[in-house]
This record gives sequence, C-alpha cells and structure tokens, in this order.
Amino acid sequence: MAPPPPPQAGLIDDVTAEILLRLPPDEPEHLFRAALVCKPWLRILCDPAFLRRYRAHHRAPPLLGILHRLQVLQGDPPAEFASTTSMPDFPHPGSDGRRTRPLDCRHGRVLIHMFRDGGMDLLVWDPITGDRHVVPEPDIDWLVYTAAVFCAVDGCDHLDCHRGGAFGIVFVGTADRREIIKASVYSSETGAWSVPVSLDNGAEYYAQHRQDAIADERYYTPYVQPRRVALVGDDIYFTLRRGNTIIKYDRTHNCLSMIKPPSLDAGDCCICLMAMEDSSLGFACVEGSDLCLWSRKVNSKGAEWVQFGVMELKTRIHDCNEDYRMFAVSFAEGVGIIFLSTYVGLFTIEIKSGRVRKVGGPGGYYSVLPYMSFYTPNRGSLLSLARTH
Repeated sequence: MAPPPPPQAGLIDDVTAEILLRLPPDEPEHLFRAALVCKPWLRILCDPAFLRRYRAHHRAPPLLGILHRLQVLQGDPPAEFASTTSMPDFPHPGSDGRRTRPLDCRHGRVLIHMFRDGGMDLLVWDPITGDRHVVPEPDIDWLVYTAAVFCAVDGCDHLDCHRGGAFGIVFVGTADRREIIKASVYSSETGAWSVPVSLDNGAEYYAQHRQDAIADERYYTPYVQPRRVALVGDDIYFTLRRGNTIIKYDRTHNCLSMIKPPSLDAGDCCICLMAMEDSSLGFACVEGSDLCLWSRKVNSKGAEWVQFGVMELKTRIHDCNEDYRMFAVSFAEGVGIIFLSTYVGLFTIEIKSGRVRKVGGPGGYYSVLPYMSFYTPNRGSLLSLARTH
C-alpha cells in the first residue's frame, strides 16, 4: 500500500496559526520565541493578517507596564518605564536630563510633560515604535492640571490604533488666583488647540466649598486632581480635590459639567474613576479595609449610583489593614485591573478573579499610568535576532 500523501503546507500553516493564535498576549516573550523556532513560524507570526486576527481574538490589549508619579514631596518619578511582563523596560524619552512628568497612557500612547527653561512641551510617545510628537502647551492659566491622550480615528477598535493614526489631547487645569476649571483639546490633524471652555455652573459649588472650608477652619482650593482620567465614549471624566466631585468633559458638545458622587462612609477618601464594560462610568475606593466598587447607571428617569461590589483586602494583601491607609489610584480598562497604593507597596487586583499581584515597592503613589498595547514580533528585528543565534 502506498504511503499517505504528506499534508499540504498550507494546511500545516493554518493549524500552526490556530495554535499560535492562542498564545497569551500578556507574555510577549512567547510570541518572540515562537518566531525563532523556524522560518515557517516566523512567516506566520509576522504576517499582518495573522497579527490582525491575534489582536481581534484577544480583544483587550494586555498590560505591559506602568509609569507612575509619586506625591510631590517625594519628587518626580524615575526616568524608567517599569515592565510588568517579561519584556524589557522601554528607555524613558526624558533620559536626556530634562525633568519630565507622565500624564497619561492610553491607546498605545504615552503623554508626558517635558519641562524646559522658559516653558514646557507635551510629548506624545509610542514606546514600541519610538514615534514622538511634540505639542506646545494650550493657552490655559493653570497651577494644577491633568490631561489625557486618545485615539482620534473614527471607527477605530483601539487594538492597533497607535501606529501612525490621528490622536487628540484633552488638557484640564485650575488656576491659582481664580477657582475656574478650564479645558482645551488638541487635534493632531489640525495641529492646534481649541478655544478653552470653562465650567459655567461651578459658582454654586465654589461658594459651598468656601462655606464648608470656613466651618472647618481650613481652606482647600478645589483643584483638579492630577490623576489618570476615565474615558467613556466621547466623554472624559476627572475629579476635583475636595469631596471627590466628578467633572465631565463632553467632546461632542465641547462643554464641562459637574457630577456629584454618592456619599461615602470614609468621607473624603480618594476615588479612582473607571470605564466599565457596559460603557458606563464607575469608580473604586477603599473604605476601611474594603475595596468598594460603584457604577453610574443612566436611564429614562435620570442617573443613579449603584454599588456593585465589595472586596475584602486584609486577607488578599499581606500586613495591610485599616490602620494603614490604602488608596485606589488607577484603573486599567479592558482588563479590569485596579491599582492599590499601600504602605508596603503598589499592588494590582483583578476585579473578576480577585487575584492580587505586587508590582511596585513602598512609596506615595499619587498617579499610576498603565501602559496597554499588543507587543508583537517585527520581521526585521526578528531576522536580525535570528542571525545572532
């Protein structure tokens, strides 16, 4: 009997691709090692069609690393990108000696404030491709500020949008001599900032704030919290320093509005804004030794805050309890990860599984910026690597 014919090369490639498609994206080394096995695997893994399928299969880009900002008294963050996977740290673009301050990581991009003599610039940086765009500051008088960078390509699924597409920046600041919140938007397509808009209905809030401060014999200006903002659809949300008041910037109508959070048992405990899977706004906060999760539900009758989860932390984070303050400082959308700052270090906790992981040492983490992107093989770099082995 004649031996069976060998399987066709195309069929083998299809089966191999189906297997490689299931390699986890949160450990990029698996893809790179697989690409070095043989030339057919290298061809498959560097095929743009396979990479599109790979991103579509896994949907949410994985968390590759973090940039963080310590509290003011502890200085600016180190000039390094801290990897949370096996991939190497990216060299920080401010390693030339200039003082820098990371502001946001989103849609494969990093937004950094670059300080220089006589002024500052905003840098939009892609750590994977090395692409850099320097943007001048907006015409806003600020003392405390926050900002967000986002993909501005219509209809983009945000799985690979950082590779050369249009982007935008929202900059929100509070001036020192005037308690006025202003926002402006930058477009990479026009190369210009929009005319700043102000929070028109903020007078009543400021008046109440002054009254409360006088009663407490103290005065805290309701500055914008310099933390990572939440992006939900075309709306960007950030918080004010006093009372966790939430400010919404509507990009479609170019306006600012105020949202009152629910009353919390812990009073002025810091909240961490989140973009929920159902495209609603949520937040996390630590009350005592519990992580409390809230979501804002909008219906025909209006909007209401609903608490949808409580996670006990004492048994999950060793040596942490209510005697030592814990803070929810950031959120990684798409992967459901909350960052917790504690006196023993920086931790991540997954909302669905409750899994806890330590990702940083002790420190006053004020803002944590998760960098999420698909880190996939590049044919040119892999061929060079293959020649050395």
